[in-house]
Amino acid sequence: MSDNEVISFRNIDKWYGEFHALKNINLIIQRGERLVICGPSGSGKSTLIRCINGLEQFNSGQLLIAGQSLDNKHLRTIRGKVGMVFQHFNLFPHMTVLENLTLAPRRTLKMNKVEAEKMAREFLERVHIGHQADKYPAQLSGGQQQRVAIARSLCMKPDILLFDEPTSALDPEMIREVLDVMKELANEGMTMVCVTHEMGFARQVADRVVFMDEGEIVEIAPPSQLFDHPNQPRTQQFLEQILSY
Repeated sequence: MSDNEVISFRNIDKWYGEFHALKNINLIIQRGERLVICGPSGSGKSTLIRCINGLEQFNSGQLLIAGQSLDNKHLRTIRGKVGMVFQHFNLFPHMTVLENLTLAPRRTLKMNKVEAEKMAREFLERVHIGHQADKYPAQLSGGQQQRVAIARSLCMKPDILLFDEPTSALDPEMIREVLDVMKELANEGMTMVCVTHEMGFARQVADRVVFMDEGEIVEIAPPSQLFDHPNQPRTQQFLEQILSY
């Protein structure tokens, strides 16, 4: 594994009972790369991304994160390097925004309250909701809650940031504000792996786009090539359906 390879899937297979969810996945993601994973529902996109931080366990193959094998011995260390933004925010409703952001840094990174709150407020400013620090999640819009979730992940100072369909639970008018924050992060050089159906975002931000279907990687290409000149008929069929909708 070269110094620039931050994630390496090697012959990864994942089963749910008799269902073969991931089939011989081989994929290398470079440090600072912005990778978008797309494909139809049930294609294995979320399963693949959740393997990266150990939320899903694969059955065979090897997964390396920053040169370390993803196994029980290294799982806690690796999770400290990998942040994740989920589809449904997963904020604690009984805590303020600031409390949501400082909980993990205080418990896991052993920061004191003053240090953790200073960092949290800086990241809230970074995602353009610094004035919402003392509100509760229920007082925020869906787009604001997702930006809180992004700030919460950043508070753990990850090397890699994962997004699992971060806009799919949002009303259409709120999607743009979240995508704009993600674009800013991408421009700052964060290694990002994003599962999304937002093809405009993929075209603008991604270094490469992975198209998956039925648990397999069908095609990998820069966005201009994949969207304009896909090599595989299945990729072309998917894009015709989703882009014409």
